[in-house]
Parts: sequence; structure tokens; C-alpha cells
Amino acid sequence: MIKIIPAVDIKGGKVVRLTQGLADKETVYSDSPIEVAEKWASMGAELIHVVDLDGAFEGRLRNLAIVKKMAATVKSKLELGGGIRDEETIKKVIDCGVDKVVIGTKALDERFLIRIAKIFKDKIVAGIDAEDGIVRTKGWLFKTETTAVDLAQKIEKSGIGRINYTDISKDGMLGGPNIDSLKEILKKTYLDVVASGGISTIDDVKRLKQFEDEGLVGIIIGKALYENKIDLSEAIKICSQKG
Repeated sequence: MIKIIPAVDIKGGKVVRLTQGLADKETVYSDSPIEVAEKWASMGAELIHVVDLDGAFEGRLRNLAIVKKMAATVKSKLELGGGIRDEETIKKVIDCGVDKVVIGTKALDERFLIRIAKIFKDKIVAGIDAEDGIVRTKGWLFKTETTAVDLAQKIEKSGIGRINYTDISKDGMLGGPNIDSLKEILKKTYLDVVASGGISTIDDVKRLKQFEDEGLVGIIIGKALYENKIDLSEAIKICSQKG
């Protein structure tokens, strides 16, 4: 079954959405990340995708106190990404009650991935954020020379079994997901894949559900929930149906 995973992006202690990850294109939706997470949990979300945007830009976690309180308060499981780049921080995040830790920038470090896959096992999710098929890191500010598919295959070899794949050009644009790039990753790996970026209508959810048998295990939705373009309960219901 595909999980619908609401996104809670935290910047300056507030819930925000950035258009294509640009810090100067920010919309604030709430002063309370915990209240927002509780709302998504009450509507049936089993897992909430939390991003420390300050951490992503600065390279170290900045909103862990909020996340710790969220983990203690909210019924849903949490996954956290943004500025998590060493073993000590991973352990600290897990000890706060977070279920899964998302590694983005350091996902390009094969030795690091192999090491943490052995230590933390299925607690680790690798994040691949790409634009035009090329991976970006450090809060999406730095363009690498690595393709999303190549990175996905390296992640698979490291022993990590799950990735969050975000198409940056689609993120926050409410223009629909990049189906072609998603299909390529599903075709060329055996990873469990969570799709993110551009999901803006219930029809987008229905289209993505078609890839359930090909390795798609989750759909992260952000702006469309905050702009009331998608009803979370309806999306969860659709993805819980067989066939």
C-alpha cells in the first residue's frame, strides 16, 4: 500500500513552503509545526515528513527541540531531514523519537552510507533531490555532476533500501509530478521509492498509485495540502484501496 506522507517544513520555527526550494520564495502557513502535524495525524497520516530547512541550508540541525516535542506529542511516526550529516546527529535524532532519518547531502558519500546502513539499518532513508535529472545538495543550492539514477543505484548497493525522490523543478509549483524521471528510477533499481515534488491534485495521486507494483511506496505532499488542493483523508483512502 502506498502511504500518503504530509510534509512539514520548518524554518525559523514556523511551517513554510518554498517554491523550488528557494529561500526567497517562502510562504508561511503556521506558527506552530506541532499543531500542523497534529492536524495531519488526526486526518489519518501514518508518517509525517519533517524538514529542518534552517538545518539544510546551514549544514546542522536547528529545529530539533521542536521535532523532539512533536515526536512526543503527535501520534503519527516522523521522518526528519535537513542538515543531518554525521552518525552522532543521526543517533540524536533517533533518540528524540523520530522513526526515520533522511540523509540528503551525505548520500553522495558511499562509505558513509555503507557505514550508517550497517549501524542504523531501516532507520535510514536516502534523499535524492534533482533538477533536470542532476542531483543538488546543501539545501538544493549546490549542483553536483551526479545523475539521480546513478545516485539511486549507488544507494541501493550501499544497503539502504528506501529513497525519497524529489524533482526540484516541480516542487511547490503545483504543476504535477515528473512521471518520466520517477519511472526511470523505478525501472533501474529495486529500491522502495517515495515520490515528492509537484503533486497537486487527486488525479496526480491516482496516476502515481499506478506505480505501486513497481516499487512506489509513498507520496509526499506539501503545498497542495496547505493550499487545500488535495484533501488528505481522500488521498489516503484512494491509496489504501487495492488495485
